[in-house]
Amino acid sequence: MKELISNFPTQVLEAIQIGKKAAAMVKVGKYNKVLISGLGGSGIAASIVADYCFDLLTVPLVVNKGYFIPKNVDADTLFIACSYSGNTEETLHAASEAKKRKATIVCITSGGLLETFARKHKLPLLLIPPGMPPRSCLGYSMVQLLYILKHSRLLKANFEKELTDGLQLIAKETKNIHKEAASIAKKLLNKFVAIYANIGYEGLAVRYRQQLNENSKVLAWHNVIPEMTHNEIVGWKKKQEEVVVLFCYGKDDYPKNIKRLQYLKKVINKYTSGSHDLIIKGTSFWEKALYFIHLSDWVSVYLADLNGNSTLEVKVIDQLKKMSLK
Repeated sequence: MKELISNFPTQVLEAIQIGKKAAAMVKVGKYNKVLISGLGGSGIAASIVADYCFDLLTVPLVVNKGYFIPKNVDADTLFIACSYSGNTEETLHAASEAKKRKATIVCITSGGLLETFARKHKLPLLLIPPGMPPRSCLGYSMVQLLYILKHSRLLKANFEKELTDGLQLIAKETKNIHKEAASIAKKLLNKFVAIYANIGYEGLAVRYRQQLNENSKVLAWHNVIPEMTHNEIVGWKKKQEEVVVLFCYGKDDYPKNIKRLQYLKKVINKYTSGSHDLIIKGTSFWEKALYFIHLSDWVSVYLADLNGNSTLEVKVIDQLKKMSLK
């Protein structure tokens, strides 16, 4: 896993080249909605892209993480099926439903049954390199989603410059990233982890939580400001020595959310055994996103080392998939 995380910048560059070549296969249409279906590492790519597109698209973009699709999916829908393995049964079921509804379908995968489905129905197919854990291929999935939206003329923002700027930021901050990741990991040892992030970073917060779950083998939860300051904050009424809180934000976030976060910190620090400010560096969305992903991935690996756990082992998920196919 360490090698895969180290190669994240290279993966993003490779993904950009794959995405650029996909222009000819993505149909330009008058879509009135976008639905992306994916779970796990593929699904979180969609969530992060949805955060980015929040105020950039003129049509709604919805992320679907189940077997079924909304009733409003029709011939005017751009449906993107994203499954790294190509064998995610929920995504395959959703894609079949979208096909019945005559939606325009684009598939992102490294192979498997989704590739077979795409070739059978002559659908646009963006193939990404196979043979890796899906959670380590976030860069491939995220970038392909961006290019599909660009080639379909729904997304006009210059995300390519933001991506390359983000990779430059990672290169510049490599030593600091490792230093901070190791420091955070020590604070999280033998603790439950609460990840609190400002709105706009929820996809990134979920990614962080999932990496702690799968790589580090620890339990974690997340919530978002300002929503959580209307409810979850009240739950902090007694000592929670087993919990460490990570506050994730950028210095240029909306001032009212920063103000809420600072108040939240004063409340929570009375009751928890420790907290850490993870300040997200960068100026654009993708600068911040790539920095955050790289830093949090390293935290999960360093914590796995401290726990003596294998980052690659996910037997409980493998057993579930075998059971589901019966």
